[in-house]
Amino acid sequence: MLTALIALATVAYPLLVYTGMSTLEPRWMALLLAALALARAAAARSRTWLAAAAGATVLAAFAWAGNAWLPLKLYPALVNTLLLVVFGASLRWGPPVVERLARLHEPELPPAGVAYTRRVTQAWCGFFVVNGGIALATALWASDAVWAFYNGLLAYLLIGLFFGAEWLLRRRLRARLAAGSVHV
Repeated sequence: MLTALIALATVAYPLLVYTGMSTLEPRWMALLLAALALARAAAARSRTWLAAAAGATVLAAFAWAGNAWLPLKLYPALVNTLLLVVFGASLRWGPPVVERLARLHEPELPPAGVAYTRRVTQAWCGFFVVNGGIALATALWASDAVWAFYNGLLAYLLIGLFFGAEWLLRRRLRARLAAGSVHV
């Protein structure tokens, strides 16, 4: 239950910051960011979320010290950068993240599946570059409302669209594999 609440608060972070802008000083929202990131890292117990918590704590410290909103608005760009590093490193040192996830459901992944999961991991890396770049641009140059709209809604819709498109492509690949029309 606690993990679900932390995940919900993490997803709602841009909207929490946006609503907090009209009622709080940035330094108080910085405490929320640090607490949320540390709680997420403690609940997940993974190096990825520990790194995210460290980065969030640095951003929170800058927001606290300068009583500024910009470091808090950089958090979505930080998360995309971290995910890019994780997915990109998995391509270099393997196995790719998507392959690891696929093997949870299908331990004996065929060679075409292994190649496909590598391409999907590469596509996610591209997504994180674009999404992180837009998150950074909205933090630096867009209005607070545009930042909140993109990072609090549109980015999640794009993630869902990406997942949906990949699911459809995977179904097509599985059908082609079953028909024997795919060769690696």
